[in-house]
Amino acid sequence: MPAQLDHTIVHSSDRFASARFLTGLLGAPEPRAYGPFAAVPLANGVTVDYADSIVASDRIVMQHLAFLVAEDEFDEIYARITDRGLPHWGDPGHTEPQQINHRHRGRGVYVDDPDGHSLEFLTHPYVTDE
Repeated sequence: MPAQLDHTIVHSSDRFASARFLTGLLGAPEPRAYGPFAAVPLANGVTVDYADSIVASDRIVMQHLAFLVAEDEFDEIYARITDRGLPHWGDPGHTEPQQINHRHRGRGVYVDDPDGHSLEFLTHPYVTDE
């Protein structure tokens, strides 16, 4: 059987605040406590586990998490982003402010969580062989 991603750990200055930021955008249930983590289960069985960092929040190394979502879910997520007045970008380099992109035969948007982690929401996987 090929390897499957089961979970990833994301360091944060406040595990539940960061987990709630993500679940709030996704329209997902409240994160659950799992040991030292605030766990956010995703539809494909992968869990994003937020952990309180043992270093100062200005030393947390940025991570990029990309979430493949359906078109209607993208509309809902994007509405939550704009309703909250969150800065967002059409590109990972933050050169296309307050925009979405239409790359890879879909749509995408980037938003930073409270600790500066880049959250990408896209409607079509990247196409590498076309």
